[in-house]
Amino acid sequence: MPRLSANLGFLWADLALPDAIRAAARAGFDAVECHWPYAVDPAQVRAALDETGLDMLGLNTQRGAPGENGLSALPGREAEARAAIAQAFDYAARIGCKAVHVMAGFAQGPAADAAFEANLNFACDMAAAQGATVLIEPLNRYDAPGYFLRDADQAAAIIARLGRDNLRLMFDCYHLQIMQGDLTRLLTRMAPITGHIQFAGVPDRGPPDRGEVNYRHIFEHVDAMGWDRPLGAEYKPGGPTGASLGWMAALR
Repeated sequence: MPRLSANLGFLWADLALPDAIRAAARAGFDAVECHWPYAVDPAQVRAALDETGLDMLGLNTQRGAPGENGLSALPGREAEARAAIAQAFDYAARIGCKAVHVMAGFAQGPAADAAFEANLNFACDMAAAQGATVLIEPLNRYDAPGYFLRDADQAAAIIARLGRDNLRLMFDCYHLQIMQGDLTRLLTRMAPITGHIQFAGVPDRGPPDRGEVNYRHIFEHVDAMGWDRPLGAEYKPGGPTGASLGWMAALR
């Protein structure tokens, strides 16, 4: 079965990030990832990663002002978007992280398309200098109504237009089950451009052993695809994280 990464934006969110990394290692995760680590000294994060032997797989660019959900598709906000991208790659370099999710924000239309693609080219240039990857992620219309990226096909079209070999899709099974469904075929179709895969129960974003998606099948399919990187557990535990981890043994 695939290896597993703990998304520390939701798991052990009550702990300081270095302690959450240690908790993930004790629980048997193979890697970690996070959302917005910027308030934490990167030296402390790097020390916890070195201590546990875990890799930090990815982090997000800043969301922007309260109520915003990213900046990179917002026309006229290019300076802020690029400052957030630079901040993310600087932090990533300090902790040995090799992927940054560039958050698009709430926007639609041709001007948003142009802004997002220009900012992604900027991000890809920065990533190339570090041997890193830029990730883009569609979000579902219920959790993020009005978000720029709505499905995997829209993301794939952007990746094809830009033609950057370090620009990849973040395939979140939770969001894409809600928006498109047919996850088995969609995973296969998007495999050539996918940089990371995440999962959670649908529709409540709870642990993956409940809800409408059979993750035993999904994990077996991903394994059969030849996917050899950790899958990201990005779910809301609904209480103490440790009490929610029964799925790990069951699905493995």
